Amino acid sequence: MPPSRPRIAIAGLGIESSTFSPARTTAPAFHPLRGPDVLTRYPFLAPGQPLRAAADWQGALVGKALPGGTVTATAYADLTDELLTRLKDLGPLDGLWFDIHGAMTVENLDDAEADLLHRVRKVIGPDTVVSTSMDLHGNVSRALVHRTDLITCYRMAPHEDAMDTKERAARNLVDHLTSGAPRPLKAWIPVPVLLAGEQTSTRIEPARSVYAAVEDVEAAEGVTDAAIWVGYAWADEPRNRAAVVVTGHDEAAVTSGAQRLARGFWKARHAFEFVAPTGTLDECLDAALASAKRPYFVSDTGDNPTAGGAGDVTWGLRRILERPEFKDPTGPTVIYASLPGPAAVDTAVRAGVGARVTVTAGAEVDDRHAGPLTLTGVVHAVRHGDRDAETEVVLTVGGVQVILTRLRKPYHHEHDFTDLELDPRAAEVVVVKIGYLEPELFAMAADWKMALTPGGVDQDLTRLGHRRVRRPLFPFDPQMPDPDLTARIIAPSDAPLTGPDE
Repeated sequence: MPPSRPRIAIAGLGIESSTFSPARTTAPAFHPLRGPDVLTRYPFLAPGQPLRAAADWQGALVGKALPGGTVTATAYADLTDELLTRLKDLGPLDGLWFDIHGAMTVENLDDAEADLLHRVRKVIGPDTVVSTSMDLHGNVSRALVHRTDLITCYRMAPHEDAMDTKERAARNLVDHLTSGAPRPLKAWIPVPVLLAGEQTSTRIEPARSVYAAVEDVEAAEGVTDAAIWVGYAWADEPRNRAAVVVTGHDEAAVTSGAQRLARGFWKARHAFEFVAPTGTLDECLDAALASAKRPYFVSDTGDNPTAGGAGDVTWGLRRILERPEFKDPTGPTVIYASLPGPAAVDTAVRAGVGARVTVTAGAEVDDRHAGPLTLTGVVHAVRHGDRDAETEVVLTVGGVQVILTRLRKPYHHEHDFTDLELDPRAAEVVVVKIGYLEPELFAMAADWKMALTPGGVDQDLTRLGHRRVRRPLFPFDPQMPDPDLTARIIAPSDAPLTGPDE
């Protein structure tokens, strides 16, 4: 008899790790939640919510880090050991919700999430049903699919459906455990395409139509879930590529659905384009100054901290400060977000708002493209207590309002600026270290261009130097023959793992 109220644990580690960034990620960056605090991450598991009442939810450990560099072996070992200990202490479980990102790279380890789930399986046993939720920029190997029972990912980029996806993964698990059905079938297809997220945004075609087909496949009789992973472009591992997985109880339905999605993605490969007009940084700034649209946003894409960039590349800000039109405080107003510089922040804090200071910031982690940058300006604002940055200051240098941070931080919301006494809507130009604009910025921007700048998440993938990805792979091999997109039916997780991770 299936349990009427199954006992389910929640565990996982999530990060995007660029192997092309010199940065390293340590354990505190994951801000792990433990025990009952884990449930506070998910609004749909708040007391009184139907899904909360449908199962006995037990938090183990869930840690999510800002995208960054490779995770140190020590950090992975420490977090994994604690996660496994907490799972062991929970005792017998009916299910596990494995909440991950899917693009975590660990020193001296390939396929970190599959390794983590392998270790988890040793604790929870083969009979515990596992449901995995992921970012669509995660990587899905045969080993990961084998070790989970249900698996799904976001269907929107930007990820406006992140919490909906997590709820779907949790609900699918509860529904399965209370149904008494046998373990689902899993049809997996690796697709030899590796594209940046900014080329595969669901705001535009062809990704909009490619992903629209997911719900059609999921709606078929005998299908539980369908998913397409774009993969993570800024790491160099054999698993980095697109993938499709369809789960359910009808082999013909999951097979045909997976093949439809994989072939649709492959067919569209040449049509994927950047989600916004692109150019060099100077070209984007020229366009912004020539336009009457305000505010005009420019993405400094190569050092995007939400894709894995170190965040402290000074190349872009240096070019901006060198332009004569931005040296005049009565000229165009530019906001630049942002540049880490702990010592610079300390100096500005000590001096206080209104003081004129000279500070040096940036290039402490990634100095490959430009060295540390010295700025002289007036302290406009100071703010303490940010979760990511810890302390932020604004330094006005000519017409440029530069945000300096103790630690790197993404700037995705209007309040990120207004909390610093900045008015992005009144600025002529807002330059943000980002790829595609997140929803609030996208809504605020009167116009927008993406600057193809250097850094650990360079949008020009072919110049980054991938050496370990499986070849042939589009776009590295643009004339490659059509691949075998036949669905591989992966054995249940309690069976031995067989077949190549092809």
